[in-house]
Amino acid sequence: MAKKQKKAQLTDGPIPVVGAREPCPCGSGRRYKACHGRQASHAPTELVHRPFEGLAGEPHWVAMRELVPAATAALTLKDGLPEGVPSVTLATVLPMAWPALRRDDGSVLLALQNDTASGDLSRDLADTLLRALTAEPGNPVAARRAEAEGPRLQDLLDPSAGFTPAVHPGFEFWVPDAQNATSEVTASLERANAAAIPTVLLSGSEAAYWCETPEKNHLRWVMPHQEEHLLDALARLHAAGESSLGEGTRLVGSFRAHGLTVPVWDLPSAMGADDCEKPAAAFAERLAGALAESAPLTAEQRRARGGLTNRQVTLN
Repeated sequence: MAKKQKKAQLTDGPIPVVGAREPCPCGSGRRYKACHGRQASHAPTELVHRPFEGLAGEPHWVAMRELVPAATAALTLKDGLPEGVPSVTLATVLPMAWPALRRDDGSVLLALQNDTASGDLSRDLADTLLRALTAEPGNPVAARRAEAEGPRLQDLLDPSAGFTPAVHPGFEFWVPDAQNATSEVTASLERANAAAIPTVLLSGSEAAYWCETPEKNHLRWVMPHQEEHLLDALARLHAAGESSLGEGTRLVGSFRAHGLTVPVWDLPSAMGADDCEKPAAAFAERLAGALAESAPLTAEQRRARGGLTNRQVTLN
């Protein structure tokens, strides 16, 4: 009996990235995840700490990624929309945790709150977006690891276009025609709606989000200022008793998320989003004044800064 001839393998040049369960392009006959995909998954990646820098509305990108349950925002491509794609929309999350979806009408939904394979969230999202633009209508897009030299969102999106999210009370934006939704999507929608925390974007303050929880309400404000400079300014206000948003409110600390700082206030349960508008606008004026100061912090201000720093939580 003749010996089975070994299949030739590619040894020259880079091995293309494919889906984990697809045959490895090197010709080994094994699945990609068990061959060169294993090497790629263990390859060192440099973490990009501020992946949305340079995009319009950077604080809103951070909020949609980390803080807001249900929101959408229209995306504008630098080169315009491809033929057959009427719109591209960023969403916080999609049913069944799909990374993206090409709807029956050709429009694209890109999910922001999915896990990504590399250290550059912007590159992974750009790879998903490009694949969604050419996917067959009516199909989700699977997750995969983006190529190391692939484009980033900053290469694909128009930086001059406006970016303001629409915050939704639930995830009904998933299903334009609820009557024709599959049972899986309907069940996913019900679970997501039950877990969503009521959230409102304040109209008079950039990237300030009010949210309601059973015990107390909160204001979480994503700020674009350099972290050390912002903490100094917050410490000046805190030491002067000017860091609150009114009676019964308190600046309790901050998050650090994707290179930006997110101060957080505790609010009384009776304080709704509309009640926050004027106090937040007044705080923004006080903060602008504190940011303009350049004198070294006093001992009291340093103690206030230390307290704020000790209560800072890193989300990523």
